[in-house]
Amino acid sequence: MVKKAENILVGISIGDLNGIGSEVVLKTFEDSRMLELCTPVIFANVKMLSFLKKSFESTATLHGIDKLDQIIPGKINVFNLWKESFNLEYGVANDIVGSYAVKSFVAATKALKEGQIDVLVTAPINKYNIQSEDFKFPGHTDYLNQELEGDALMLMVNNSLRIGLLTDHVPVTEVSKHLTEKLIKQKIETVKKTLIQDFKIVKPKIAVLGLNPHCGDNGVIGKEDDEIIRPTIKKMFDSGTFVFGPYAADSFFGNKSHEKFDAVIACYHDQGLIPFKTLSFGNGVNYTAGLNKIRTSPDHGTAFEIAGKNQADFNSFREAVYLAIDVYNSRIEYKQITEKPLKTKEKQF
Repeated sequence: MVKKAENILVGISIGDLNGIGSEVVLKTFEDSRMLELCTPVIFANVKMLSFLKKSFESTATLHGIDKLDQIIPGKINVFNLWKESFNLEYGVANDIVGSYAVKSFVAATKALKEGQIDVLVTAPINKYNIQSEDFKFPGHTDYLNQELEGDALMLMVNNSLRIGLLTDHVPVTEVSKHLTEKLIKQKIETVKKTLIQDFKIVKPKIAVLGLNPHCGDNGVIGKEDDEIIRPTIKKMFDSGTFVFGPYAADSFFGNKSHEKFDAVIACYHDQGLIPFKTLSFGNGVNYTAGLNKIRTSPDHGTAFEIAGKNQADFNSFREAVYLAIDVYNSRIEYKQITEKPLKTKEKQF
């Protein structure tokens, strides 16, 4: 069923309340036009957000609910996930505050999984203070990969610039151990499917960056590019996937080679995110591609250094909301096209 725009339910996990998450969420939905595009459902506590709203001088009007079946379209719904109060101290990594960030994220993920919300947009968390006996994940993506169907892949998006990762939250010293033919094929296929299904690109062109300086210089600075990455790319190209590389990462973005492709795949976190944030910081979106459900987030962290100062730029969070809605609509369209192909009549003789 195709929903009207305002009835698309955008679930929001509130993130670390000592950071800028609540500020960018509230600022995003101050604009009443946002409520014509979707209905937000914030997993937090309405009293706490009302208090924060005053400190940010926000004009957003909040509507508290105690059950998800009480959601009102066109309102900023706040699902009262907890009743108790606790102290907030902007800019401080606090384990108690971290536990509530996890509570919000886990509940929102459950609602997404069960179809009570349509998409999920996550405010930033602190990866250190979310750790506990019950939650041992380095970030959102890893937990979502466990809870949802598919193969999660971090894809950074800013208009036509899209950068995916072969490995994400892996120490640099261990990256080469993870680069197998199976993994590379899997990630390239995930990016290809995402570009077709979620971004409406019929025949996507994908570039893959090399692992070592100068792609190993024929084995002088490392053998992974010639022995693993290049042969895998050739196999996939020969089988019909428009994937190219490996390309030397040091000059790839500087000479604007990325503009020739629909997506770029980097071998590890910083190889992809440093150029992305250099080119797009404040306007980019972190999209968890490859899953059966849709999740986006802004391209920044908790920004403790400016938390509580009413200085946070909410543009990236707003872009995350936009992208989640766009992908939701694209998937509906893709499903309609692929499930109901036009039938051609047999010729009558």
